[in-house]
Amino acid sequence: MTPSGQLLPLTRPPPPPPAPPVLSSRRSRCLPPARAHARGSPPPLWRAHRLHDRFLHPTPQFRAPARAPRPPTPPGVSAAGGGEAQAAAVAEFVTSERVKVAAMLGLALALCNADRVVMSVAIVPLSQAYGWTPSFAGVVQSSFLWGYLMSPIIGGALVDYYGGKRVMAYGVALWSLATFLSPWAAGRSIWLFLFTRVLLGIAEGVALPSMNNMVLRWFPHTERSSAVGIAMAGFQLGNTIGLLLSPIIMSRTGIFGPFVIFGLFGFLWVLVWIPAISGTPGEHAQISAYELEYITKDQKLVKPQIGSAKTKKVPPFSKLLSKWPTWALISANAMHSWGYFVILSWMPVYFKTIYHVNLRDAAWFSALPWVMMAVLGYVAGLVSDMLIRNGTNITLTRKIMQSIGFLGPGIALLGLNAAKSPIIASAWLTVAVGLKSFGHSGFLVNLQEIAPQYAGVLHGMSNTAGTFAAILGTVGAGFFVDRMGSFRGFLILTSLLYFSSALFWDIFATGERVDFDGTG
Repeated sequence: MTPSGQLLPLTRPPPPPPAPPVLSSRRSRCLPPARAHARGSPPPLWRAHRLHDRFLHPTPQFRAPARAPRPPTPPGVSAAGGGEAQAAAVAEFVTSERVKVAAMLGLALALCNADRVVMSVAIVPLSQAYGWTPSFAGVVQSSFLWGYLMSPIIGGALVDYYGGKRVMAYGVALWSLATFLSPWAAGRSIWLFLFTRVLLGIAEGVALPSMNNMVLRWFPHTERSSAVGIAMAGFQLGNTIGLLLSPIIMSRTGIFGPFVIFGLFGFLWVLVWIPAISGTPGEHAQISAYELEYITKDQKLVKPQIGSAKTKKVPPFSKLLSKWPTWALISANAMHSWGYFVILSWMPVYFKTIYHVNLRDAAWFSALPWVMMAVLGYVAGLVSDMLIRNGTNITLTRKIMQSIGFLGPGIALLGLNAAKSPIIASAWLTVAVGLKSFGHSGFLVNLQEIAPQYAGVLHGMSNTAGTFAAILGTVGAGFFVDRMGSFRGFLILTSLLYFSSALFWDIFATGERVDFDGTG
């Protein structure tokens, strides 16, 4: 039997401790010393350690040190490490480049809505200053929707061709210019002033399609609902900012103070957006290799192909309209816009006429629900992403979210109708507007899923339908009240429309990609 000391030269200094006799005999049978020295040089270190494989180290333990360290657990995915891994995932998400994109989108949408609703506050002093009749004041209020009606489809097509970053930058710059020039235009000509309002609507029509495009490119499907929640939280907070800050600014700077200040903030946003944000993660100079891989893994990005034949191709509108999932989106957007603009436009008047509160208190009652919508919209996004990560089918998730977004407001409006005090009515209105935000994780995200290559056009088509519904609902509410003498019947009608839209969505919506190109 070969003594164990003969193996010492194979391991190089420092020598290992003598092996037990039982291992020594079997080690010599595995690799005789003569065979090792016959090759003219000592074997590498791993050879000596391999002598012990069968006895000291199972194979997985031997190979583990040679493996590259695994990347950290992707954000939002549960890890075996427990709380520490989850904390690291949250920290990565909060400091990531994609969250910066969502935050910038939220700021843009906040400016979008603040510029839009400032006219709702300024219309009374403007009417007094320029002698506008109530009917003409209604024309001025609706002039924004004239432009907004024209731009979503064209804007959506531009987003599909050129990407959300470029189109959003032009859109914010243009609507900020229209807002900033409103005081000058009003002092020159009423037609010039109306033109600035139409221009505002045209420019703001590209905001939501651009947001959808950027979320599609920057977020994996397990985080898109959260990203939309962050962006739309800014959208809803814009209502609150416009409704509550505009009177304060006017009291210090005059009627047109909010127009100038909000317009300047829009220009500042553009100056930050252009150098800080890229159109796709791959174009970003500072994104980490891990985040880039996490975003693009198992994700097919639809990149703009400027100058190619594809960018010159007219979107297949007939094929888009031939599929029931498209009509589910159109119906959902129309109902969402109907309820949104009816509540935004008429609730201050509702509280004044039904509960006889003054307009200032009515504005507060009407503004508070939008804060709840911003908060619950983000919560809905987190819940939606959690369901998908835990294995819930995407189609079922979208139907659950949109059902809450329709059935919740429908039931809450019936409660509002039966309320006996403004406090109870405000509580029901807050529930209605808050639950309405669950639709952001329903139809608004679904645009990216059924046709990512046509998400902008689909958003434009459904947004146009939503604008028609907004005009019909806003005008119809006034007509209904003139004929019936009360808002209560119109609230019941709106509730029934919510219930019908929920049923239509649950039957025809899907979370799977739809073949609109006829490729199989």
